[in-house]
Formats: sequence, C-alpha cells, structure tokens
Amino acid sequence: MNIGEKIKTVREAKKLSQKEISNMVQMDQSQYSKIENGKTDPTTNTLEKITKALGIDLSELFISETIFKDINSADKTIMEKIRLIELLDQKEQASLYTIVDGLVANKRLRDTMSSALSL
Repeated sequence: MNIGEKIKTVREAKKLSQKEISNMVQMDQSQYSKIENGKTDPTTNTLEKITKALGIDLSELFISETIFKDINSADKTIMEKIRLIELLDQKEQASLYTIVDGLVANKRLRDTMSSALSL
C-alpha cells in the first residue's frame, strides 16, 4: 500500500470527503485527489498538513498497514470538529465558545433543578 492509498484508507475510515480534507489543508481538491491516487508525490510539508487534518501522526503513514484497520471514526469525530474550529478566526472561535459555555451552563442548571425536584 502506497502513501496515497494509506491516506485514502484513513480518510474513508473517518467518513471524511476529499473536499473536507482538501479544505482543511487549503489545497485544491483535484491536487489532493492526485495524491490519494498516487499520481503525484506530496511534499513532506503537505503530508504533515494532511496527517494533521486526519488526526494521525506522519510516522503512521510509514508503518504497518494493520494500524489502519483499528481506526474508530466515532472516537475521532470530535477531533475533526476541533480541527475545523481551529480554521475559524479568533472572533468566530470566541463566539462559538460562548455558545458552548451557555449550553453547558444550561445543562448544569437543568441537572441541578432536576435533582432538587426529585428530593
């Protein structure tokens, strides 16, 4: 299995599209497709960006193929979302964090009220 095939295997296991990954690494989708299909060899810098977007270490592309059978996409989805949040500017991130904080506070209040009412 070549590097492109390994990248594709990880991407598909995580149920991500080529477009999602190419957007994360700020690369044209057709260029990304060429990497997965082995039509072009990516630079080390490009490989680092791709593996970061996929949530794996660069070294994992060069070790045993059995590692790719153990990918659990359900465990990785939150990491993918965090990577997407990192693409937002600081003001957008602050807004998102404010929303999350509000939702968490609301949940804690509901839990507290529910506990108090059940006494």
